[in-house]
Amino acid sequence: MAEFSINIDRLIDIVSRGGTVKTGVDVRNDKGVLLLEKSVPIHSVNPLLVVKKYGGNTLPIDFSTSGGVWDKAGNPVSFYAENTIVKENPEKSLPESIERKIKEINRKKAEASEKYECAKKNIKKVILEIKNSGGEFDTGLVEDTVTDIVNFLALDDTAFSHMTREIFSYDDYLYNHSVSTCAIGTSALIRFNEKFSEIINNHLSTISIDTINSNGDGNHPASSFVYYLPQDIHDISLGYFLHDVGKVLIPENILNKQGKLSEAEFDIVKKHSYEKGMEILSRNKLDNPFISNCVKYHHGVLFQGEKGCYPTNLHPIEMPPYVKICKLSDVYDAMTSKRSYKDAFNPVGVVTEIFRKYANQDRMLQFILRAFVKAVGIYPPGSVLNLTNGQMVYVLDSDGPMVIPFTDKEGTPLFHKSDPIKIGESDENPENKLEIDRRHPLKSPIEVWDSLPEYLKVSVQ
Repeated sequence: MAEFSINIDRLIDIVSRGGTVKTGVDVRNDKGVLLLEKSVPIHSVNPLLVVKKYGGNTLPIDFSTSGGVWDKAGNPVSFYAENTIVKENPEKSLPESIERKIKEINRKKAEASEKYECAKKNIKKVILEIKNSGGEFDTGLVEDTVTDIVNFLALDDTAFSHMTREIFSYDDYLYNHSVSTCAIGTSALIRFNEKFSEIINNHLSTISIDTINSNGDGNHPASSFVYYLPQDIHDISLGYFLHDVGKVLIPENILNKQGKLSEAEFDIVKKHSYEKGMEILSRNKLDNPFISNCVKYHHGVLFQGEKGCYPTNLHPIEMPPYVKICKLSDVYDAMTSKRSYKDAFNPVGVVTEIFRKYANQDRMLQFILRAFVKAVGIYPPGSVLNLTNGQMVYVLDSDGPMVIPFTDKEGTPLFHKSDPIKIGESDENPENKLEIDRRHPLKSPIEVWDSLPEYLKVSVQ
């Protein structure tokens, strides 16, 4: 007999959605009273509620006879039953385009992980050199590392979401923070550069050519403006990578202090940018203004009246856009990272907090802010979300987001392949609308690896 015990609440949910249950075995209470007849299909939740009332947390289903569970469309439902796989029909195949999407996500994550670890190893070497020499390091190694990151991010505007660290301890904070801020900042910078340049060129294209003194060169104004050239972006990314390099010369007992810093200690920490960082750049003959501005001013003021900023001798309008991007990236990564004195904050909440703080300020900051939010992405492809109905889902596309459910409402892994769904969309029953449970932070696939079905662990070879 192929009899399995199925969670009663799971069955109630299926029937409430229009599904059908047939036990294939008589179900009685502890006094022998017949509650469910084996051959009678159950189309109403009432009989199941009676079983639950009498203490039945599970219901036996004999799939070897006439028993089974079907959804609203009459398709057999597949799920786990007490760790035993129940499979009534051949495994459902996902559309080829979705299979390709999943494989591409995993391929990018593998490539990003390799680049991330390489960059972290290089910044570790740089920091060790600075400590041993008092400030000097291999600038060529940093150049090569940043070039690799920039090239990777330039290939795909979603690449950053695959570069975020999966697992790290706060002992590695400075290494990870350097790489992450560079990745976040460069991705946002590329988006800002493309969008802002496009807006300016569109505006220029509406201006009559007769009103422009072109000096007879015949250039069309629609393609005349580029905010940052490729070499500029590379140099700025170097600044992002080195923005916190001055912290190497700050005592570790102050940097990792648990509890609030004293005023004197905070004064020492602040010197990592405009004093210690600039000292290191000078010793290594890095006098590029793109780099030095990121190091010196990444804690600068972004709008008039912003508190806690330093140094204080710079007006918001004097802060170049790329430095403002550096500050946003630095703040985001610091808040979403685990430190010796704090836990990491939920990325969704951090993005929301940053947007609320800097929205409705000057127009240029709005362009920067939107590029930053778009680059960071609230729901990166390949991450895992919890839904308010208890299910866990794999993010296929951050637009929506588009997700694939891989557990039921009790968190039990599904055996069958689910169709991709867009969060916020629902069927004809409004109660079935799927929503993200924002009380739970995003998870990486590594955190829930044992729960992921095999087809979401698809090989990237």
